[in-house]
Amino acid sequence: MSPRRRAQRRVRRIRLLRRIALSAAAVIVVALAAVLIPLGLAHEKPLAICVSDPTTFPPQGIAGWEGEQLENAATIMQTAASLGFGRDGQVLGVMTAMGESSLRNIDYGDWETSGFTNPDGSRTTSIGLFQQQEWWGTPEERMDPATAATLFYERLARVRDWQSMEQSLAIHRVQINLDPTYYTRYSADASAVVDALSAPC
Repeated sequence: MSPRRRAQRRVRRIRLLRRIALSAAAVIVVALAAVLIPLGLAHEKPLAICVSDPTTFPPQGIAGWEGEQLENAATIMQTAASLGFGRDGQVLGVMTAMGESSLRNIDYGDWETSGFTNPDGSRTTSIGLFQQQEWWGTPEERMDPATAATLFYERLARVRDWQSMEQSLAIHRVQINLDPTYYTRYSADASAVVDALSAPC
């Protein structure tokens, strides 16, 4: 074999080895990416939820409650905290609004939806998050979430030993609902919402 032919074969061999090396490197890079990227995503810190910033609330909601409902829950929690109520009191407030208005600040109540009347036969005047009647305050006060929450907590504070009472019974002492156990069904959801919104920002 001539020297020229040997040189050509050597060049072809070198080129072939380079192609093999490049292919192997590409396979390694792809394999590493397939392993490392998911690991990185798994350790990515979730976005913090701040009770004072509705833009941080999860769009998918919490325990089935979302948007305006979470904003109203946050207002109740912040009002409770400003009045010295901790987690237990905050859960009671959110439970109440869940049961009364589905955490929506509605300007109508039982009379409009069900024709309910007071024991004396007069029509009910319930409005707002807590469905408070006219003796609770003015329409403006009852339709303002923070003021309505304040009215609720001022009365709860006067319930002796409310902290040791069953949750729905404590709420009943404030709201005077027909069914003392009515609010129990909202305990788990209210706890989930309060705990989620209480996370450090």
